[in-house]
Amino acid sequence: MKKILPVILGIIVLAVLVVGGWLIHRQEQLGAPPAGLARSNGRLELERIDVATLYPGRVKAVLAEEGDEVRAGDVLAELSSDTASSRVEAAKAQKQRVQETAARANAEIKAYEQRLHVAQLELDNAHAMRRSELISDSELRKRRAERDSAAASVAAAKAAHAEAQAAISAAQAQMSEAASANDDMLIRSPIDGRVEYKIADVGNVLAAGGKVVSLLDPADASMNIFLPAPQVAQLKLGDEARIVLDSIDAVFPARISYVASDAQFTPKNVETVNERAKLMFKVKLKVPSATALQYKGLLKGGMTGNGYVRLNEQAQWPADLAVKLPQ
Repeated sequence: MKKILPVILGIIVLAVLVVGGWLIHRQEQLGAPPAGLARSNGRLELERIDVATLYPGRVKAVLAEEGDEVRAGDVLAELSSDTASSRVEAAKAQKQRVQETAARANAEIKAYEQRLHVAQLELDNAHAMRRSELISDSELRKRRAERDSAAASVAAAKAAHAEAQAAISAAQAQMSEAASANDDMLIRSPIDGRVEYKIADVGNVLAAGGKVVSLLDPADASMNIFLPAPQVAQLKLGDEARIVLDSIDAVFPARISYVASDAQFTPKNVETVNERAKLMFKVKLKVPSATALQYKGLLKGGMTGNGYVRLNEQAQWPADLAVKLPQ
């Protein structure tokens, strides 16, 4: 029995080595990309947008839940701010005051114009009487001074009215600015997208620039892959690419939208044929916006898969990498 046991163990070890070697060889055969193509694994990413507040305030309500589909302009959250409300009321009060000032100036213009009209009539009459020597030169000069004084009063009233009108315009601008700031207390979605996270909760006090909600842009889907320098050197921005996700029986079209200019250490989740390669370049494969939107309910951030690129334009896509969209 003691002699048989080592033999059995030896057979088992040999079988494990043979099977393991076959599996490794098989994996290498299956994993090798077709000639003229390069492949690397990655994860699907959706562009993330953190929506923040322009002004400080307290979160009054959060109207969007995680996972909600929202349209551009939809209100995601509402903030309250005594400062913003006070600015609106102060601007309204200022506009009311300058409007009253303008109204008084307008009334004064009419009164002074009537006074000027009477003074001009008296001056004309004084000229006629002086020609007949019915009044003295001093009386004529007096009438002329009264006319000039009335004309100056009209000019001053018109200047005051113009100043009041300018003040009204300034007050209106302040009121519009205050109203805009108050409207900015409603945090709106900048895009059609999907709510990923609620960053702020009701009752939170946020400073200017405080993040409220995180959105995902379903029109901006991409996968980052990592390739060695010799392969990256053959790529061009805009080149065709393919994305195959592990969980979907489909082949999505893509384009190379970005190639890193600096190499970086190989990430742990990147599988390379040449294990000696220590530095890799990031290449971004972007799915066309129309395709991403068409399958926005299917494509989700974090989905794993492989990205394929052509190393030269003459290389043909094999049949299993022809574009095949989900049905």
